[in-house]
Amino acid sequence: MEQTSINRLNQLHPLIREKALLAYKEAVNATPTGVHPFITQTFRTFAESDALYAQGRTKPGSVVTNAPAGSSYHNYALALDFVNLVNGKESWTVDKNWMAVVNIFKKYGFKWGGDWSSLKDYPHLEMSLGYSVKELKALHDAGKVDSEGYLIIKPK
Repeated sequence: MEQTSINRLNQLHPLIREKALLAYKEAVNATPTGVHPFITQTFRTFAESDALYAQGRTKPGSVVTNAPAGSSYHNYALALDFVNLVNGKESWTVDKNWMAVVNIFKKYGFKWGGDWSSLKDYPHLEMSLGYSVKELKALHDAGKVDSEGYLIIKPK
């Protein structure tokens, strides 16, 4: 298993971490030799979200997100992004290997950004635990976090 991906998955909220690790391990085993899912991001700070949101709006580049700070499941450690490495090089092609990874994560309860009706986010997988980002932001703003900085929540 690729240690960087494991380290990033270990940053996820404790309520979804084990499922994400199991899905990742299964995805690694399901992809053919030379193809390897790689986790590019999990937790994203509010500042990181604002910087991404500015891209294509007030900063150079293409628009890559419609989620300003506080409105992404990444901000609450409930989302991850991935890419497939094909012979060591990033491949953003949504092909049968990409879908193998997606379908394994979906089997574990994750929702895929490629299923969204607007601004499809093919690398994105999330598990909301029944919470809207508005509810999560309200808990965050109220300081409802544990000693490690994770929101104090339970699945709805």
